[in-house]
Amino acid sequence: MSTPPLITRVKPLLQAALIGALLVCSVSFATAKGEKAPINIYADNMTSAEKSSSVTFTGNVDATQGDIRIRSNKMIVYYTANEKTKKSKSAASTEKQQVEKMVCTGKVQVTRGKWLGTANRMDYIEKERQVILSDNARVYEGDNSVAGSKIIYYLDEGRSQVIAGRTKEESGGKKAGRVGMTIFQK
Repeated sequence: MSTPPLITRVKPLLQAALIGALLVCSVSFATAKGEKAPINIYADNMTSAEKSSSVTFTGNVDATQGDIRIRSNKMIVYYTANEKTKKSKSAASTEKQQVEKMVCTGKVQVTRGKWLGTANRMDYIEKERQVILSDNARVYEGDNSVAGSKIIYYLDEGRSQVIAGRTKEESGGKKAGRVGMTIFQK
């Protein structure tokens, strides 16, 4: 018995949706380990590319898990598969895949409670357990803020690093940029 044409077309979409759902599972950088909050991802378009082991969301991307929300123009999730998954091509096998990294570009906003991070790019690297905001990076907590060319948050260490970029001088050379911080005292 052959597979009906509709099921043949729907199966890749289901696989892509399952892979996409992995995105925020592994990006639980602000939630407690083991938390099983539901994941919601909305975008104008989604494309799954098996050859590059990635899922791309474009247009008004809005991903949430628990109290974390990530918004951007584009979000690419790169994943790896374990050996069982590589051998099995069934839709159920996508549950064994792990997110390797995630790249968000264009008007990136990451929020959690009173915390807001903004940039033109955000990288999440699972292996190093880092969230990197770059290209006009700013982080706000209440009225307080910090800004730099790049802000790296080391998840397991609970620390962050703000890096200044290079700026052009009128003479054509480059000089070191500066980081900035605003603190409102109570």
